Order: sequence, then structure tokens, then C-alpha cells
Amino acid sequence: MSEFSQRLDLRQSQNLVMTPQMQQAIKLLQMGNMELAEYIEEALEQNPLLEKASDENDNAAEDPPDTPASAETQDDMDAAFDEGWTGNEADNVALPDFDAGSGMATIGAGGNASFDPMEEGFESRLSESKTLRDHLTEQMNLSFDDPQDRTIGALLIDRLDESGYLRDDPTLLAEKLGCSPERLNRLLERMKQCDPTGIFARDLAECLALQLAEKGTLDAPMRALLDNLALLGTHDHATLAARCGVNDTYLKDMIAEIRRLNPKPAGAFDHLVVQTAVPDVLMKRLPRNLGGGWRVELNAETLPRVLVNRTYYTEVAQHARTRRDKAYLNEQLTAAGWLVRALDQRAKTILKVAGEIVEQQEGFFLYGIEFLRPMTLRDIAEKIAMHESTVSRVTTGKYIGTPRGLFELKFFFSTALGTGDDAHSAEAVKARIKTLIDGEDPRKILSDDKIVTLLTAEGIAIARRTVAKYREALHIPSSVQRRRIKKNS
Repeated sequence: MSEFSQRLDLRQSQNLVMTPQMQQAIKLLQMGNMELAEYIEEALEQNPLLEKASDENDNAAEDPPDTPASAETQDDMDAAFDEGWTGNEADNVALPDFDAGSGMATIGAGGNASFDPMEEGFESRLSESKTLRDHLTEQMNLSFDDPQDRTIGALLIDRLDESGYLRDDPTLLAEKLGCSPERLNRLLERMKQCDPTGIFARDLAECLALQLAEKGTLDAPMRALLDNLALLGTHDHATLAARCGVNDTYLKDMIAEIRRLNPKPAGAFDHLVVQTAVPDVLMKRLPRNLGGGWRVELNAETLPRVLVNRTYYTEVAQHARTRRDKAYLNEQLTAAGWLVRALDQRAKTILKVAGEIVEQQEGFFLYGIEFLRPMTLRDIAEKIAMHESTVSRVTTGKYIGTPRGLFELKFFFSTALGTGDDAHSAEAVKARIKTLIDGEDPRKILSDDKIVTLLTAEGIAIARRTVAKYREALHIPSSVQRRRIKKNS
């Protein structure tokens, strides 16, 4: 029979306690400047002791009055934050998915790589444009007298995709709209005559056919070409000419006619203003008289400064009589102090990470993509003595404006091909492959095996299947397809 006994043991353990303030600091760290600006606006509305920094109130807000309560509270709060924040708090929080293969932030052709203010705001260059829906509705109202036809037509307009195609099956669509298939087809035939020509087509072939019919060039060979658009995409002109029953010269004229058509009739309408990525960090070259090198700073234009207005706190505290009022004031003072401190720590952390990235990838900024070094989150984390998860939160969703353009911070992290001194960044290898293909002789198209040979001669050890994967990722056709394209161009 087993015996039960009681005893008292003293054990010592160390655990990381995630206080609400630490959780707030992590939340702020993973926000971009635009998200943070919205968060700060909400905090300013809720906390009367917070205010935006300006030239007039900097001194009043930053120099606290000599009141024991506020000074003691601030000292305790600063010490607690400094002791609590190490940069490793996010270790216990789940990491977001990280894709090391993502690339440059997409910007328009008119993007400006410099940081000089533009003469005109973006909004001032926007002009009102008629939407596709308005344009088609006007034509429909002129063509249809029956109110039911107009209703069905409006529903059809709303089902167009971004290219202007109506891809729904007519029979199923008639059931959804509650009309007969015959009536729907009759309305569709009339609406296909609307401007722009090609609108309401089922697919690309019908869209092109409508435009050719309007021009009077939709003959039998052209119909055969539209039935074999896949061969046109692969540049198999020999097979295509045979199926169209024409010679090579006539086929080239047909292809030229096709290329003059508009494959997306809705493209000229519904201009959507795409949200341009705003840099959270700015990188500038320092002049030689200041020592040269790079300067990394936060984008202050998108990040308002907030301060604790202690003058207002002292004034209100003198009139607080009830315990509830005093508790509310102290609570708001503490919350305001934590927020200001967390914002300051966020700024320091982002600058520390961004600065180390710039230092590690200086070759890229000086010479281009082919000099991008392979780098991981751990490499930066070890350099700045922080956890990988902290570096991940800093680099995800945040952008840096550089003399070479706008990049997401995680763009600079890529897998390595090779080991040691022979390691090369995957992005740099992709760029090298693109350079080789762009400069290939049209009479000597480079195969994937030949590219492997050339890269190996340059000290880049890579497999043929890796070259094929990178080539496809760059949307570059195979050597067979490129040979056909250059032969027929």
C-alpha cells in the first residue's frame, strides 16, 4: 500500500509577463505609419491629456511642472518601460507568415525616386471621369423604351468584369434575372452594339470578333485565327497559317490587325486610384562634407508626434475633488505616458533595424540588384540583439524610400544559393538571369542549360530546374518560345 506525504518545496523560475503596456508596444511596432496615424488620432480623441506636438506647445508639454505626483508617476513609468522592453517581447506572440521571395513594391511609371516635394499634389491632377456604368446606362436608356428591358440591362451592366466581359452562362443568368433566355439573348445582342465595341463579349475571341466585324474584316481566315488564339500565344505561326489557310505574309498582316484591337474594352473607364505605398522610413545620401554614407530617418510627414500635456493635467488636477475624478486623471496620465514611451521605443527599433539593413545591403544601393546579399531575419536580429519576431514585425508592411526607389523592408531578405563566401542572393541571381536573357543573340537563344553554364562560370552554383523556376517567376518564356517570338518579330 502506497504512502502519501506532504512537503513544501521552494522553486525559482523566470517567466515573461506580457503586461497590457507591452502588448500595446508590440501592436504599435507592427503597424505601418498610415495605420499608426489613424491609431494616434483615435487616442487623441479619447485621452484629453494627449496632444499633437507643435512649435508652440513643445516646451509646455515636454517640460512637466514641478508637481510630485506627475514627476513620480513619470519616473516610475519610464523605468518600468525601459526595464520591461528588450525587443524580445514578441517572442511569445505568433509570427505572421513571411515570404522571403516577395519583391519590390509596385509603383506607377510616374513614381519619383527622390524625396523632394512635388510641385502639385496628386489630388490636383485627378479629373472627374465618366464610369463605364454611366456610359452604358446612357446608351441603354436611349436604345430601350421598355422599363423591364432597362432593368435587365442595368443588371447586366453590373455583372461585367473589369475587362468588360459578361462571363455568366446565359441560361443560368436568365434564371437568376427572372426572364426568358430568348429575351436575354435579344437584349444582349443589342447591348453588344454599345460603345466601346467588344463590351458584353463572353471571352477574348468574341470581343475581338465584334471589333473586326465593325471594321468589316471578319472573314473566314480571321475567324479561324480567333478559334486558335492559343497558337498565337505560343507564336506557333506555321501551324496557325496552315489552320487559317493563308501564307506567312498574309498571317503577319492578320496578326498586326489583331494587335491593333482593344482586348479590354472597359480599360478606359472606371479609373481606380490605387493606394500608393507610403514610405515609413527614408534613406538619403549624406554629402561628403558630412562624412558621406547614408542617413536613415522616419518619415515625419506621415507620423504625427504626440506629447503629454502636463500643464493641462496640473490645472485640471487642482480642481479634481472626488476620488473618481482623481483616479480618472491618473489613469489617463499613465495611458498617455505609456503611449508616448511606446511610440519612442517603436521609432528607435524601426531605425535600428532599417539602419542595419542599409549597412548590410550597401552594395545593392550603390551598384544595383545583382549585388543584393543573401540575408535572413536572424542575421539582423543577431546584429541588433533582438528577437527574429521583432525584426519580422518591423519589416512586414513597412516601406523604405531609397534613391533606387520604394521597397518593402522584407524585400532585402532572400534565400542564399551556395554557402560561405560563394553564397548569392536569390533575387540577385534572378536579376542576373534576366540580364543574360535580355542580352542574348537572337540567332543564339540561351537554353536553361546554357544559362547554368554561364552562371557556373561566374561562381554561381545553380541547378537547371532552379534556373527554370526563376525564369518562370520572371514571366520569361522558354528558349523555344523566345526563338519563335524573335523569329516572327
